[in-house]
Amino acid sequence: MVVPWRDRRGKFLPFKAAVLAVLPVPGLLYAFWWATEALGARPLNEVIHGTGLWAIRLLMISLAITPLARLLEWPRLLTVRRMVGVSALSYAAVHLSLYALDQKFVLSVIASEIVHRFYLTIGFVALLGLIALGATSTDNAMRLLGRNWKRLHRLAYPIAAIATLHYFIQSKANVSEPVFVAGLFVWMMLWRALPEVWRRRIIVYPLLAVVAGCAAAAIEFTWYGVATAINPWRVLAANESIAFGLRPAHWVFVVALGIALLMTARRVRLPRLPARVSSTGNAGA
Repeated sequence: MVVPWRDRRGKFLPFKAAVLAVLPVPGLLYAFWWATEALGARPLNEVIHGTGLWAIRLLMISLAITPLARLLEWPRLLTVRRMVGVSALSYAAVHLSLYALDQKFVLSVIASEIVHRFYLTIGFVALLGLIALGATSTDNAMRLLGRNWKRLHRLAYPIAAIATLHYFIQSKANVSEPVFVAGLFVWMMLWRALPEVWRRRIIVYPLLAVVAGCAAAAIEFTWYGVATAINPWRVLAANESIAFGLRPAHWVFVVALGIALLMTARRVRLPRLPARVSSTGNAGA
Protein backbone atom coordinates (compact mmCIF):
# COMPACT_ATOMS: atom_id res chain seq x y z
CA MET A 1 0.00 0.00 0.00
CA VAL A 2 1.28 3.46 -0.96
CA VAL A 3 1.35 5.87 2.00
CA PRO A 4 1.93 9.63 1.69
CA TRP A 5 5.39 9.64 3.26
CA ARG A 6 6.79 6.90 1.01
CA ASP A 7 7.39 6.61 -2.71
CA ARG A 8 5.96 3.84 -4.90
CA ARG A 9 8.86 1.55 -3.97
CA GLY A 10 8.18 1.99 -0.26
CA LYS A 11 11.16 4.27 0.39
CA PHE A 12 10.67 6.74 3.24
CA LEU A 13 10.72 10.37 2.06
CA PRO A 14 11.56 12.79 4.91
CA PHE A 15 10.48 15.87 2.94
CA LYS A 16 7.00 14.49 2.22
CA ALA A 17 6.67 13.32 5.83
CA ALA A 18 7.58 16.81 7.08
CA VAL A 19 5.05 18.51 4.80
CA LEU A 20 2.38 15.99 5.81
CA ALA A 21 3.06 16.76 9.46
CA VAL A 22 2.80 20.53 8.91
CA LEU A 23 -0.40 20.64 6.84
CA PRO A 24 -2.85 19.85 9.70
CA VAL A 25 -1.20 22.34 12.08
CA PRO A 26 -3.44 25.37 11.28
CA GLY A 27 -6.57 23.29 11.79
CA LEU A 28 -5.27 21.82 15.02
CA LEU A 29 -4.39 25.29 16.28
CA TYR A 30 -7.91 26.54 15.59
CA ALA A 31 -9.32 23.49 17.35
CA PHE A 32 -7.11 24.18 20.36
CA TRP A 33 -8.01 27.88 20.47
CA TRP A 34 -11.69 26.99 20.19
CA ALA A 35 -11.44 24.43 23.00
CA THR A 36 -9.58 26.89 25.26
CA GLU A 37 -12.01 29.76 24.53
CA ALA A 38 -9.27 31.89 22.98
CA LEU A 39 -11.27 33.04 19.95
CA GLY A 40 -13.44 35.72 21.48
CA ALA A 41 -17.20 36.02 21.60
CA ARG A 42 -17.86 34.22 18.28
CA PRO A 43 -15.44 31.29 18.21
CA LEU A 44 -17.31 29.28 15.59
CA ASN A 45 -17.33 32.25 13.24
CA GLU A 46 -13.57 32.65 13.71
CA VAL A 47 -12.93 28.99 12.93
CA ILE A 48 -15.17 29.16 9.85
CA HIS A 49 -13.16 32.10 8.52
CA GLY A 50 -9.86 30.53 9.52
CA THR A 51 -10.46 27.23 7.72
CA GLY A 52 -11.64 29.07 4.62
CA LEU A 53 -8.54 31.23 4.71
CA TRP A 54 -6.25 28.21 4.88
CA ALA A 55 -8.16 26.50 2.07
CA ILE A 56 -7.34 29.44 -0.22
CA ARG A 57 -3.75 29.68 1.00
CA LEU A 58 -3.09 26.00 0.37
CA LEU A 59 -4.79 26.14 -3.02
CA MET A 60 -2.47 28.98 -4.03
CA ILE A 61 0.55 27.17 -2.62
CA SER A 62 -0.36 24.10 -4.69
CA LEU A 63 -0.43 26.28 -7.82
CA ALA A 64 2.91 27.85 -6.89
CA ILE A 65 4.69 24.51 -6.56
CA THR A 66 5.19 23.90 -10.29
CA PRO A 67 6.82 27.27 -11.11
CA LEU A 68 8.93 27.21 -7.95
CA ALA A 69 10.13 23.67 -8.62
CA ARG A 70 11.15 24.69 -12.13
CA LEU A 71 12.72 28.04 -11.28
CA LEU A 72 14.61 26.85 -8.20
CA GLU A 73 15.60 23.55 -9.86
CA TRP A 74 14.00 21.67 -6.98
CA PRO A 75 12.04 18.75 -8.51
CA ARG A 76 11.46 17.19 -5.09
CA LEU A 77 8.96 19.97 -4.44
CA LEU A 78 6.64 18.39 -7.02
CA THR A 79 6.22 15.32 -4.81
CA VAL A 80 4.04 17.28 -2.36
CA ARG A 81 1.82 19.08 -4.90
CA ARG A 82 -0.98 16.52 -4.71
CA MET A 83 -0.80 16.44 -0.91
CA VAL A 84 -1.11 20.22 -0.65
CA GLY A 85 -4.01 20.31 -3.12
CA VAL A 86 -5.93 17.62 -1.24
CA SER A 87 -5.30 19.53 1.99
CA ALA A 88 -6.85 22.63 0.41
CA LEU A 89 -9.93 20.53 -0.37
CA SER A 90 -10.00 19.21 3.20
CA TYR A 91 -9.91 22.70 4.72
CA ALA A 92 -12.61 23.86 2.29
CA ALA A 93 -14.82 20.91 3.24
CA VAL A 94 -14.36 21.66 6.95
CA HIS A 95 -15.12 25.32 6.17
CA LEU A 96 -18.50 24.38 4.67
CA SER A 97 -19.22 21.82 7.39
CA LEU A 98 -18.66 24.41 10.11
CA TYR A 99 -20.91 26.84 8.24
CA ALA A 100 -23.58 24.11 8.23
CA LEU A 101 -23.03 23.69 11.97
CA ASP A 102 -23.50 27.43 12.43
CA GLN A 103 -26.83 27.06 10.62
CA LYS A 104 -27.68 24.09 12.88
CA PHE A 105 -27.61 21.76 9.85
CA VAL A 106 -30.98 23.04 8.59
CA LEU A 107 -30.49 22.07 4.95
CA SER A 108 -33.28 24.30 3.63
CA VAL A 109 -31.64 27.36 5.23
CA ILE A 110 -28.17 26.36 4.01
CA ALA A 111 -29.39 25.81 0.44
CA SER A 112 -31.31 29.10 0.46
CA GLU A 113 -28.26 31.00 1.71
CA ILE A 114 -26.03 29.43 -0.96
CA VAL A 115 -28.52 30.28 -3.71
CA HIS A 116 -29.29 33.84 -2.64
CA ARG A 117 -25.91 35.06 -1.38
CA PHE A 118 -23.50 35.51 -4.28
CA TYR A 119 -20.31 35.05 -2.27
CA LEU A 120 -21.68 31.76 -0.87
CA THR A 121 -22.71 30.65 -4.36
CA ILE A 122 -19.28 31.12 -5.84
CA GLY A 123 -17.65 29.62 -2.74
CA PHE A 124 -19.80 26.52 -3.14
CA VAL A 125 -18.94 26.33 -6.85
CA ALA A 126 -15.24 26.49 -5.95
CA LEU A 127 -15.71 23.69 -3.42
CA LEU A 128 -17.46 21.49 -6.01
CA GLY A 129 -14.53 22.09 -8.35
CA LEU A 130 -12.04 21.12 -5.65
CA ILE A 131 -14.04 17.94 -4.95
CA ALA A 132 -13.83 17.03 -8.64
CA LEU A 133 -10.07 17.60 -8.65
CA GLY A 134 -9.58 15.72 -5.38
CA ALA A 135 -11.63 12.75 -6.55
CA THR A 136 -9.48 12.46 -9.69
CA SER A 137 -6.11 13.06 -8.02
CA THR A 138 -5.26 9.36 -7.70
CA ASP A 139 -2.89 7.44 -9.97
CA ASN A 140 -5.79 5.26 -11.16
CA ALA A 141 -7.77 8.34 -12.18
CA MET A 142 -4.77 9.67 -14.10
CA ARG A 143 -4.50 6.40 -16.02
CA LEU A 144 -8.23 6.22 -16.73
CA LEU A 145 -8.58 9.83 -17.89
CA GLY A 146 -5.37 9.92 -19.90
CA ARG A 147 -4.95 13.28 -21.65
CA ASN A 148 -8.27 14.48 -20.28
CA TRP A 149 -6.80 14.39 -16.77
CA LYS A 150 -4.59 17.39 -17.45
CA ARG A 151 -7.48 19.25 -19.09
CA LEU A 152 -9.67 18.59 -16.06
CA HIS A 153 -7.02 19.72 -13.59
CA ARG A 154 -6.54 23.00 -15.42
CA LEU A 155 -9.83 23.87 -13.73
CA ALA A 156 -7.65 24.64 -10.70
CA TYR A 157 -6.97 28.06 -12.26
CA PRO A 158 -10.58 29.31 -12.54
CA ILE A 159 -11.34 27.65 -9.20
CA ALA A 160 -8.55 29.69 -7.61
CA ALA A 161 -9.88 32.87 -9.24
CA ILE A 162 -13.41 32.17 -7.95
CA ALA A 163 -12.10 31.35 -4.47
CA THR A 164 -10.16 34.63 -4.43
CA LEU A 165 -13.29 36.58 -5.37
CA HIS A 166 -15.13 34.78 -2.55
CA TYR A 167 -12.30 35.87 -0.24
CA PHE A 168 -12.60 39.50 -1.38
CA ILE A 169 -16.34 39.62 -0.75
CA GLN A 170 -15.99 37.89 2.61
CA SER A 171 -13.28 40.36 3.68
CA LYS A 172 -15.41 43.43 2.84
CA ALA A 173 -13.35 46.62 3.38
CA ASN A 174 -10.07 45.12 4.63
CA VAL A 175 -8.80 43.32 1.55
CA SER A 176 -5.05 43.51 2.13
CA GLU A 177 -4.48 39.74 2.08
CA PRO A 178 -6.92 39.07 -0.80
CA VAL A 179 -5.06 41.70 -2.85
CA PHE A 180 -1.74 40.06 -2.00
CA VAL A 181 -3.12 36.62 -2.94
CA ALA A 182 -4.59 38.00 -6.18
CA GLY A 183 -1.27 39.62 -7.13
CA LEU A 184 0.65 36.38 -6.65
CA PHE A 185 -2.06 34.53 -8.60
CA VAL A 186 -1.53 36.97 -11.48
CA TRP A 187 2.22 36.23 -11.32
CA MET A 188 1.57 32.47 -11.49
CA MET A 189 -0.79 32.83 -14.44
CA LEU A 190 1.64 35.08 -16.30
CA TRP A 191 4.42 32.55 -15.74
CA ARG A 192 2.27 29.77 -17.16
CA ALA A 193 1.43 31.93 -20.19
CA LEU A 194 5.10 32.55 -21.03
CA PRO A 195 6.69 30.60 -23.86
CA GLU A 196 9.11 27.98 -22.56
CA VAL A 197 12.14 29.79 -23.96
CA TRP A 198 11.21 32.97 -22.06
CA ARG A 199 10.86 31.07 -18.78
CA ARG A 200 14.59 30.31 -18.91
CA ARG A 201 15.61 33.98 -19.18
CA ILE A 202 16.39 35.59 -15.85
CA ILE A 203 15.70 39.09 -17.17
CA VAL A 204 12.00 38.19 -17.51
CA TYR A 205 11.46 37.75 -13.78
CA PRO A 206 12.11 41.29 -12.51
CA LEU A 207 9.68 42.43 -15.21
CA LEU A 208 7.14 39.86 -14.00
CA ALA A 209 7.56 41.24 -10.48
CA VAL A 210 6.76 44.76 -11.69
CA VAL A 211 3.73 43.61 -13.69
CA ALA A 212 2.36 41.50 -10.83
CA GLY A 213 2.82 44.36 -8.35
CA CYS A 214 1.05 46.79 -10.68
CA ALA A 215 -1.72 44.25 -11.25
CA ALA A 216 -2.21 43.93 -7.48
CA ALA A 217 -2.48 47.74 -7.18
CA ALA A 218 -4.98 47.81 -10.05
CA ILE A 219 -7.07 45.03 -8.47
CA GLU A 220 -7.09 46.88 -5.14
CA PHE A 221 -8.08 50.14 -6.87
CA THR A 222 -10.89 48.41 -8.76
CA TRP A 223 -12.22 46.66 -5.66
CA TYR A 224 -12.42 49.82 -3.58
CA GLY A 225 -13.94 51.72 -6.49
CA VAL A 226 -16.61 49.15 -7.29
CA ALA A 227 -17.42 47.39 -4.02
CA THR A 228 -16.90 49.99 -1.27
CA ALA A 229 -17.54 53.62 -0.46
CA ILE A 230 -13.80 54.21 0.10
CA ASN A 231 -12.12 56.59 -2.35
CA PRO A 232 -10.02 54.31 -4.62
CA TRP A 233 -7.71 57.15 -5.65
CA ARG A 234 -6.55 57.58 -2.07
CA VAL A 235 -5.87 53.85 -1.90
CA LEU A 236 -3.93 54.03 -5.17
CA ALA A 237 -1.96 57.02 -3.92
CA ALA A 238 -0.97 55.01 -0.83
CA ASN A 239 0.85 52.59 -3.13
CA GLU A 240 3.15 55.39 -4.28
CA SER A 241 4.87 55.59 -0.90
CA ILE A 242 6.20 53.27 1.79
CA ALA A 243 6.17 55.94 4.47
CA PHE A 244 3.39 54.12 6.32
CA GLY A 245 4.61 50.60 5.58
CA LEU A 246 4.41 48.28 2.61
CA ARG A 247 1.08 47.90 0.84
CA PRO A 248 -0.12 44.53 -0.57
CA ALA A 249 1.10 45.50 -4.05
CA HIS A 250 4.54 46.23 -2.62
CA TRP A 251 4.63 42.83 -0.94
CA VAL A 252 3.68 41.14 -4.21
CA PHE A 253 6.63 42.90 -5.87
CA VAL A 254 8.98 41.96 -3.02
CA VAL A 255 8.00 38.28 -3.09
CA ALA A 256 8.16 38.08 -6.90
CA LEU A 257 11.52 39.84 -6.95
CA GLY A 258 12.74 37.49 -4.22
CA ILE A 259 11.88 34.55 -6.48
CA ALA A 260 13.91 36.19 -9.25
CA LEU A 261 16.89 36.63 -6.91
CA LEU A 262 16.68 33.02 -5.71
CA MET A 263 16.52 31.85 -9.31
CA THR A 264 19.60 33.93 -10.11
CA ALA A 265 21.47 32.57 -7.10
CA ARG A 266 20.71 29.00 -8.15
CA ARG A 267 22.09 29.62 -11.62
CA VAL A 268 25.22 31.51 -10.64
CA ARG A 269 28.20 29.21 -10.12
CA LEU A 270 31.30 30.35 -8.33
CA PRO A 271 34.36 30.10 -10.59
CA ARG A 272 36.52 27.12 -9.81
CA LEU A 273 39.87 27.92 -8.24
CA PRO A 274 42.80 26.89 -10.40
CA ALA A 275 44.60 23.81 -9.25
CA ARG A 276 47.65 24.56 -7.10
CA VAL A 277 50.86 23.97 -8.99
CA SER A 278 53.89 22.49 -7.23
CA SER A 279 57.48 23.57 -7.77
CA THR A 280 57.98 20.71 -10.21
CA GLY A 281 55.20 22.03 -12.44
CA ASN A 282 52.67 19.27 -11.58
CA ALA A 283 49.24 19.99 -10.20
CA GLY A 284 49.19 19.64 -6.41
CA ALA A 285 46.43 18.20 -4.27
